[in-house]
Amino acid sequence: MKDFSVVGQPVARQDAYDKVTGAALYADDYSVPGMLYGVMVRVPVTHATIDKIEYSPALLNNKNVTAICDANDCPAAKKVGPIKQDQPIFSFEKILTPGDVVAMLVGPHEEELIKLRNEVKVSFTPLPALTDPLKALDADAPLIHPTYKNNEINYYPLRKGDVEKGLAESDFVLDQTYTTQIIEHAYLETEAVIAIPMGKERGVKIIGSIQNPHTTRKVVATVLGLPLTKVRIIQAELGGSFGGKDDTMNIIAARAAVAAVKTGKPIKIRFNREDSILESYKRHPYYMHYKVGYMKDGTLKAMKINIIADGGCYSSMSPFVTWRTVVQATGPYVVENVWTDVRAVYTNNPYTGAMRGFGSPQPIFAQESIMDEIAAKLGMSPIEIRRKNGFKSGSITASGQKLENHDINLMSVLDAAEKEATFESKWKEYEKVNAEAAKLLGGFNASESKSYIFDKDELIDPEKSKRKGIGLACSFRGCALGAEGVDAAAAYISVQVDGSIYLISGLAENGQGLHATFSIVAAEVLGVDISDIYYLDHDTSVVPDSGPTVASRSTLMGGGAVKDGADILRKRMEKTLCEHWQLPEDTKFSFAHHVVKTEDGKHSMAFKDVCALCASKAVSLATIGWYKGPKVHWDEELGQGPAYFTYVYGCQVAEVTVDIATGVVSVDRVVAVHDAGTIINKLGAIGQIYGGVTQGVGYGLWEEISTHQGKIRELNFDQYLIPTSKEIKEITPIFIEGKEIYGPWGAKSLGEPTLELGAAAVANAVRNATGIRFHNLPINLEELLLRRKLYPEDLKRGSL
Repeated sequence: MKDFSVVGQPVARQDAYDKVTGAALYADDYSVPGMLYGVMVRVPVTHATIDKIEYSPALLNNKNVTAICDANDCPAAKKVGPIKQDQPIFSFEKILTPGDVVAMLVGPHEEELIKLRNEVKVSFTPLPALTDPLKALDADAPLIHPTYKNNEINYYPLRKGDVEKGLAESDFVLDQTYTTQIIEHAYLETEAVIAIPMGKERGVKIIGSIQNPHTTRKVVATVLGLPLTKVRIIQAELGGSFGGKDDTMNIIAARAAVAAVKTGKPIKIRFNREDSILESYKRHPYYMHYKVGYMKDGTLKAMKINIIADGGCYSSMSPFVTWRTVVQATGPYVVENVWTDVRAVYTNNPYTGAMRGFGSPQPIFAQESIMDEIAAKLGMSPIEIRRKNGFKSGSITASGQKLENHDINLMSVLDAAEKEATFESKWKEYEKVNAEAAKLLGGFNASESKSYIFDKDELIDPEKSKRKGIGLACSFRGCALGAEGVDAAAAYISVQVDGSIYLISGLAENGQGLHATFSIVAAEVLGVDISDIYYLDHDTSVVPDSGPTVASRSTLMGGGAVKDGADILRKRMEKTLCEHWQLPEDTKFSFAHHVVKTEDGKHSMAFKDVCALCASKAVSLATIGWYKGPKVHWDEELGQGPAYFTYVYGCQVAEVTVDIATGVVSVDRVVAVHDAGTIINKLGAIGQIYGGVTQGVGYGLWEEISTHQGKIRELNFDQYLIPTSKEIKEITPIFIEGKEIYGPWGAKSLGEPTLELGAAAVANAVRNATGIRFHNLPINLEELLLRRKLYPEDLKRGSL
């Protein structure tokens, strides 16, 4: 491993001081003279045709209403979308979900507009609501988008071997269905943008809490009918996203831009929490049926998988999310025969899109539950069954890809997790001690009982109510976009004459510490400190489009671009010094601690003096770095091919205490072991594990958006339960740094892998503690005690 000066060291983020002192500017902190506000008009109906939208003379002439915008004000495209253009900026044909917006009131006083929005009269004809995704493809299902012949958003098959033959030849077959819930991103900062008209020749400028500025630029330009050069997007500091400020922000930015063009005034839109939860997209709920054939020795023989993802009313990122699912649906295990069908379908439920994990947390819950179930049936431990079937160097994936050209570290992360958590011994101890817990918990079943009052034989001795459990989950994850799309990134670096440096990447900082990570890369190559690097604000007018900040691709792709740019400038400096010192062109140099030296130490010069020397000789020290991912491909009909050019591996162990008298699950410890290649930003990597683990545990135990006739119940955080730092007593991060030929010094993905394992590990730990296997998330206290989830039969809010 290379001896680094800055890489892997604990480095303070450049943006940390401003954020903790309140000096950082978030979208709602921006204000412009003459600014007006935009307030959304919605209709409280789940599915209906829009017959007429009426604005009364009293409303039109109200001094607080400067303008009203609807679909008729969109100069060009009225509908947008990343794959299918099925989402209207303003709804004008149908209402497909209660979050839909039919119009926007614009005026100087936001609070007055909120009072007036109910004055807009919308005549509509109710339509049958489709809220069950399992019925979406029925012949008599209500058609969500009449443009399409059915409610299928997309379909991905994968075929390997002969699955029916494999099942027939198996000693045993496990047939099980797993479900996961709708999840809210729950970022602290709600959505906000301000659109500023720049005149006919210069278009519009938008400042906002925008996750992917270049994507937003494309959408706004499409709606306004402008060239990309006339739409300028500036990213404000982002107060959280987790994938959630993509599609929604594109739509909101377009609305603000439409109003700015119509009025000639700056327009601000800012959502309160209810607006945010109502309109923003969620994580897909999945319905997963697995039929798994296996042998007496634990060898997996066949998997037949059918998955339905509820895409809600708009296609959004469903085709991309579910493609990752089909690639990884069998988990990090060798399976000779595979038949997988993955479909995303339209419903009238809240629409779903990108969220941290992006199509992997759902099947991982199923896969890792299956592995533990098979182990239990065969009398094996969870470690044994995974060692038996887990990927090793040269293994063939379900898509027929041979794993090579990177460290296949599944066994390494599994071994490290087992050792740190002393998993094997604890698991066996808890299995023995908790053998009767299932009987105690199983004494009452709400689905069978006619009364919620316990009989004497159903009471649990308080002395026996606390049960310890331990569980683990493993995963592999394709890095970057893979065969989903073209994958490349840019970075602009400009070294000044005094040795200070401007840096910006085409990938956006969404709070994950990207600025610090990229600065570390540049600092390592050029031998300076990150304090010497001034990271520019993300502005679409100054840096090339590098694709979205998704798929945990920033360090790998963006870091590769930064390193490429820094290497270009370093070579220019080296050539200048060779000419200056009259040295051979192949002379080796070291750049460290603000000094440039020849490798033999005979010549040296301060970095800032090298910069001045280059300036005096008219050598350009500004460049665009570019990093392109290796070519991959995919056979759409068979679901075969090298889906990703490299993978990461992870294993998390959860230790829990379950109170079988109350149903409360306490998370005592999570050991998180991840192969992320070379760790560039050590503190950032640790932070990713803390945050990802916490979100994963929340997914497993508490978080859920539920609906009543298509309408969201949990419109604020009074009823939507989010884990805090107090919910997990201890998190232990461990990194396995294998060899990698891609990215900056072999750095790979980490952000999403840290989240995708938590729910599965907790589910397996609960099974170890209680003897009961749960097949749906979240495993909340009602589920533990009553075997069912309790929902109110209305939309009343407990806090109101």
